[in-house]
Amino acid sequence: MTDAAVLEHDRAAAGAPQPPSPIAQEKANAMTDKKIGDVILDIQNISLRFGGVKALTDISFNVREHEIRSIIGPNGAGKSSMLNCINGVYTPSEGSITFRGQTFAHMNSRQVAEMGVARTFQNLALFKGMSVIDNIMTGRNLKMKSNILLQALHLGPARREELAHREFVENIIDFLEIQAYRKTPVGQLPYGLQKRVDLGRALAMEPQVLLLDEPMAGMNVEEKQDMCRFILDVNEEFGTTIVLIEHDMGVVMDISDRVVVLDYGKKIGDGMPDEVRNNEDVIRAYLGTSH
Repeated sequence: MTDAAVLEHDRAAAGAPQPPSPIAQEKANAMTDKKIGDVILDIQNISLRFGGVKALTDISFNVREHEIRSIIGPNGAGKSSMLNCINGVYTPSEGSITFRGQTFAHMNSRQVAEMGVARTFQNLALFKGMSVIDNIMTGRNLKMKSNILLQALHLGPARREELAHREFVENIIDFLEIQAYRKTPVGQLPYGLQKRVDLGRALAMEPQVLLLDEPMAGMNVEEKQDMCRFILDVNEEFGTTIVLIEHDMGVVMDISDRVVVLDYGKKIGDGMPDEVRNNEDVIRAYLGTSH
């Protein structure tokens, strides 16, 4: 055993506090100047049924501006269904969603996108035969004002507009450190880089709220650390509010400002990471007990 390993072993044996993970340390640094704002997204009494099956039952929570708000729970708890209600894919059976003071029983996906809510998906929905830059360009679609004919002919105002949008997308590519792959078909990229492209396409919409559905699923440790860093940077540098679904509890507890816990479509916990970690209902249903 190396000297460093012996030291870590002795620390643990003595009950001494362990040094923070790199991600937790980066989060702590980011929190120095971070200001959490007022409620930007308010979910009230949302229920969702598919025939006789209840996917969600009377769920309420809110999201504050500039925070990272995580939704956790076992498989089948209703996490993705909740995100689908927020971004207009599903129509809630009951309840309302308020975004920046406007309350809706239901919004369609286009309305949600136009209001400034973007989404990534657990199962990648990229155009595998298109290049990285063209995939991310699709995220600028709602920002384009030229009509289809001018865009097709690539003339006049449409040409100037596309150049401006491409410059914006190039900045995202630089931010995500994928410059070397900008003209590579997405289908030829490793899975971790495809996830980065998916994030880039969402960022191209310039969202106020970014919904991330398991952005680190299937990644190795190094890829997860990179994605955590990008999520923290998006939150800090762009001021983007983030709602995150993630199964890796180390990641969730390291980067979240607040956490809501679902189980069988019901809310069983809500609060700061440490509060959720010590919630008996959450421990029993999801986190488990260490012996």
